[in-house]
Amino acid sequence: MKYYLIAGEASGDVHASHLIAAIRQQDAAAQFRCYGGDMMAAQGAELVQHYRDLAYMGFIPVLMHLPTILRGMKRCQQDILAWNPDVLILVDYPGFNLRIARFVKQHSTIPVAYYIAPKIWAWKENRIRNIKRDVDLLLSILPFEVPFYQEKHGYHIDYVGNPTVDEVARTPSDSPLNGEIDGRPIIALLPGSRKQEVRDNLPRMLAAAAPYAKDYQLVLAAAPGLEDEFYEECIKMVNGKWLNGKCTVVRDQTFQLLQHSTAALVTSGTATLETALFRVPQVVCYYMKAGRLASLARRLFLKVPYISLVNLIAGEEVVPELVAEQMNVSNVRHHLASILPGGSARETQLKGYERMASILGEPGAPERAAKIILDLTKR
Repeated sequence: MKYYLIAGEASGDVHASHLIAAIRQQDAAAQFRCYGGDMMAAQGAELVQHYRDLAYMGFIPVLMHLPTILRGMKRCQQDILAWNPDVLILVDYPGFNLRIARFVKQHSTIPVAYYIAPKIWAWKENRIRNIKRDVDLLLSILPFEVPFYQEKHGYHIDYVGNPTVDEVARTPSDSPLNGEIDGRPIIALLPGSRKQEVRDNLPRMLAAAAPYAKDYQLVLAAAPGLEDEFYEECIKMVNGKWLNGKCTVVRDQTFQLLQHSTAALVTSGTATLETALFRVPQVVCYYMKAGRLASLARRLFLKVPYISLVNLIAGEEVVPELVAEQMNVSNVRHHLASILPGGSARETQLKGYERMASILGEPGAPERAAKIILDLTKR
């Protein structure tokens, strides 16, 4: 059968590539075509357009590149109809993908499956109308989404497990951490993947952790696409100097770094879940300018009590969340002290991780998703 997949960012490319591999295991004659990235292409999908050509974040960048985005969307629409797949599989990226789903439903009978359901429980809940109208099959990787969609909105959704569980499980337990690593225990710094996130969070993380630099090595996980010079500038923002070599930068080794870490400072996102699954106590950090105003806006518009996946999955505060004006050097340092060995919160947090992991379930998310999608195509 023919499968057309669309992923609009690096994480979607990873998840979609694993789904392609799982589908191929169950359908040896499968053909794949995609809007996606290098990992999907490496699994044998014919890459029509790379996601980086259309991946613009924020109001101004999107507005500036709107003609490019619209041309890319039109090309995608025409390509789907011309290829006429047995199923269209959308992976996260709702701003683009829900528009594609609308078009496909208006102009064809191609079934639409959505892998990694849109996070409308956090914002833009009105998108449920589009999902009910245009999506035939919705697959979730977060267990708390099931009651949200089914009980609140009367729309069936299948929880297939979380692919991050699979990715962590696939990591060899003895993976070495390469780089200028010495014998001290490690405090990991994961300040995000976008430049503004890193600018806002990394200097504060470093300033908070600096007093521990004698006994702990501070190791930063660099994000793909952000150059070493950018990190050097951010690190120099700490008291106006380069911390005298007190921060080590590693690339393409986030999982290896977490395997070797004693504690972590993490900007909110999937990294908080990865850190928890490696059983590394953490402080979740997300600085915002105009902090008090941002906190007020969060209370008014964000529909969930937490920002980290760890706490959302557990349904309780397992890890501390320092957001907006709460994300300051003093608060981060206080919470970091509490999760280092001998700290008051370390063991409690580790027990919370176990509860969260039991809720997520066992590995096998791509395989379960593939089976359900194949059942859809047969129907």
